[in-house]
Amino acid sequence: MLNNEKVVFLLDVDNTLLDNDRFGADLGARLEQAFGAVECRRYWAIFAQLREQLGLADYLGSLQAFRSGLDDHPDLLAMSEFLLEYPFAARLFPRALDAVAHLNALGRTAVLSDGDIVYQPRKIQRSGIWDAVEGRVMIYLHKERVLDHVLQRYPTAHYVMVDDKPNLLAAMKSTLKDKLTTVFVRQGHYALAPESTSVDPAPDMTIERIADLINHTLSDFQERP
Repeated sequence: MLNNEKVVFLLDVDNTLLDNDRFGADLGARLEQAFGAVECRRYWAIFAQLREQLGLADYLGSLQAFRSGLDDHPDLLAMSEFLLEYPFAARLFPRALDAVAHLNALGRTAVLSDGDIVYQPRKIQRSGIWDAVEGRVMIYLHKERVLDHVLQRYPTAHYVMVDDKPNLLAAMKSTLKDKLTTVFVRQGHYALAPESTSVDPAPDMTIERIADLINHTLSDFQERP
């Protein structure tokens, strides 16, 4: 039987707690408005190349590379403000912070996110997620590969991972086995991709939106046989 002193809820951020797809769409629209469709496509090509090289989404690094040939463009410097001051709190999914508060009442919450070491923390801070988990934030390049770090920082009897990427949930479940309950949130383009239904092992739980967590009690996160 689980109790609230033995459960740590690990929460993904992008497309789990906040709508990162909407952020990407807003960024693309701003780029196209300021620089035109061709330059917008060039930014996303740079972004894809850096993602392949670094293994993470580097919006600021992509903008730095994008500036080549545009140093005198009047809208270039405004793009940094757009990124740094983006209203991530307005991109939280409905009742996302209520869901975090509910999980805090059931155990202890912590963010476990992939991302860079500059922009991802800012996103988490500006959205209000940082304060909601009382600063318990972990950001790695590949979180599924460093679960030993997670266990050292937040040792406990049982973990619950909430994420929109079923392949990552499967990888983590394969490592932690019965020590982990996986919760798949069907939000965002990764979650809705056809291959999301064929991972092995399958998620222990599937919910349609992050707010659905509010309706679950601690017993719902029991270890699955």
